[in-house]
Amino acid sequence: MDLSRQLWFVVLGIFLNYVGYGAVLPFEVIYLHDGRGFSLGVAGLVVGLITGVAIVSAPFAGQLIDRFGARAVAAGAGVALAAGYAGLAVAGSPAVALVAATIAGAGNGALNPSQSTLVATLAPPQLRHRATAVSRVAANVGAGIGGGLGGLVAAYGLTGFVALFLANSTTYLVYVAVLVAVVREAARPEPVAGGYRIVLRDRAFMHLAGVNVAMIAVGWGVFTWLVPPYADDQLGLSAQLIGLLLLANAAAVAVAQVPIARLAEGHRRAVLVASAGWMFAGACLLVVLAGVDTGLAYPALLTAVILVGVGECFHTTVLMPLVADLAPAAVRGRYLASMGLSWWIGLAIAPALGAQLLSVSPTVTFLAAAAVAGAAGRSALALERRLPDAYRLTPRPALGPDRATR
Repeated sequence: MDLSRQLWFVVLGIFLNYVGYGAVLPFEVIYLHDGRGFSLGVAGLVVGLITGVAIVSAPFAGQLIDRFGARAVAAGAGVALAAGYAGLAVAGSPAVALVAATIAGAGNGALNPSQSTLVATLAPPQLRHRATAVSRVAANVGAGIGGGLGGLVAAYGLTGFVALFLANSTTYLVYVAVLVAVVREAARPEPVAGGYRIVLRDRAFMHLAGVNVAMIAVGWGVFTWLVPPYADDQLGLSAQLIGLLLLANAAAVAVAQVPIARLAEGHRRAVLVASAGWMFAGACLLVVLAGVDTGLAYPALLTAVILVGVGECFHTTVLMPLVADLAPAAVRGRYLASMGLSWWIGLAIAPALGAQLLSVSPTVTFLAAAAVAGAAGRSALALERRLPDAYRLTPRPALGPDRATR
């Protein structure tokens, strides 16, 4: 794919990181609720704090990225995440869990935009969608492997949960080691006046960020933090089967991401994002079906997570490459941090609000999620008129002289 050696090492680091992250992600609420004895509401608040603090720290991360570079900020974020998840592993009380979640949240808020900026910087503009696709495959294969292993280890109860959280902490440190040892960034552009005011004045970007909040709340938040406890408490699925759902989602992304990135070349970005929203809506309706017909419960959930995985591919093929195109180089960190902020707002909504609604009515919860995703798809179509003509289509990579003559 003509990606640089440094970028491939970043992708390797992302893979290792997501093995650990995927192992704990579907079991965060379950661990705090079943393993530590916290109420479902408290467990949801702890997990929500990880994303809530990320919302606060993301804007500061953007400033740091533009000043010190994405590599340095990503390394610092990895250290914070390692400390935070190690703290959660030994959290015997809600107070300790909240402190650990705060530290992890600060790292989360910085890692997403710094990592995205690093990928965008190391890849040429016409290959950003492919670089994003490869990084997404690495993340989802890692998360899938981690999810499968996590389901097996989580079956050992509290001891297994603690082992998973400590292993996740270790993978963040491995990722930091890769960044420090291998990656070297090019010189940063001269700073420009305006900072975040430039971002806020960009109507196309702000529209895209609003759509992203809804997409992430449903496609990522609902299917990460609401479907697993629902499957556990309401449908009676085992930890192993829940882990296999995450594995199926990750496998769908691993298989579809690169082909969809190539298929997207020359096609309208707004339509791709809208398609993702409608896929997320359909997946939510399948979750409702799983609660209506117990005989179809697992096949419906399995189909839903695969559909979400394909929708993720459509959305992510567009999102970060489009943000990098819209952003002036001197404030690219702020643009990607702002998009990261919208990402974390979406993720915070699902456990903080969705967990409370889930305890009242699962059907209403997933029907509401379907409505949000459908509305986001429609809004994505309206985004197209705001985009500069040059950025409405996913670019087709130009052939190099050596290949053009073959």
